[in-house]
Amino acid sequence: MKILISADMEGATGVTWPADVLPGTPQWERCRSMFTSDVNAAVLGFFDGGADEVLINEAHWTMRNLLLEELDERAQMLTGRHKSLSMVEGVQHGDVDGVAFIGYHAGAGMEGVLAHTYLANSITGVWLNGVRASEGLLNAHVVAEFGVPVVLITGDDVACEDAFGYAPEALKVAVKDHVSRYAAVCRTPARTAVDIRAAAAKAASLAVRHEPAESGPFTVAVEFDAEHLAMAATVVPGVARTGERKVAYTSPTMYEGIRTFKAVTTIASAAVEEQYG
Repeated sequence: MKILISADMEGATGVTWPADVLPGTPQWERCRSMFTSDVNAAVLGFFDGGADEVLINEAHWTMRNLLLEELDERAQMLTGRHKSLSMVEGVQHGDVDGVAFIGYHAGAGMEGVLAHTYLANSITGVWLNGVRASEGLLNAHVVAEFGVPVVLITGDDVACEDAFGYAPEALKVAVKDHVSRYAAVCRTPARTAVDIRAAAAKAASLAVRHEPAESGPFTVAVEFDAEHLAMAATVVPGVARTGERKVAYTSPTMYEGIRTFKAVTTIASAAVEEQYG
């Protein structure tokens, strides 16, 4: 049994504000250990549950945040940019039986600690076939096309509630309770490590490949906080303006859909000016 862990940082234990996840800050250095603790707890739990192999795909910012030297020696880690499937890179090779979303968070425009979708501020909403979408929802549709179930989600309580919409049978572990975008009631790393490990051990039994999903086409709509970002995004073929600050495109599969989304966000982020956005 092979498990792929997609590891994001905003939903990690103790993380509540931007400096906690911004590479290079003292707070980021402090929170890296708690992020690594969450991921390692999942690794330990999956091996407890019978996994033969665990691959961790770093999915936050520079994708160079986890402390390799603190991970269980049986795990392997895919770190750094750039990757074809970004947050779920590795699922496309046909050897993954289950995926875990560790440290996930709610989507842009939702309540939730550090809620966003790919871009921290510039995107104010993303919709997939008319449903407001988090990164978890988008990535769940991608892995489904490769016949791989999402078996475990960790993050704040809002992220766990969101996960019921895209992975109802998966185990969920809330490491903190949302108070505002920059505040939460946090459990200690000692407690969350125990909770995550226990959930991962149970989640291993759900790691059973299924027939690849064929649920397309997928229409993705993206709303920005400034109209020039919508204009910039139309450089991507197939992406069209649907409003002053909104664009949309349709893809036959979510594999193509997430790659187009990555292109849209890359173009938009390059169009942001330091003072005016």
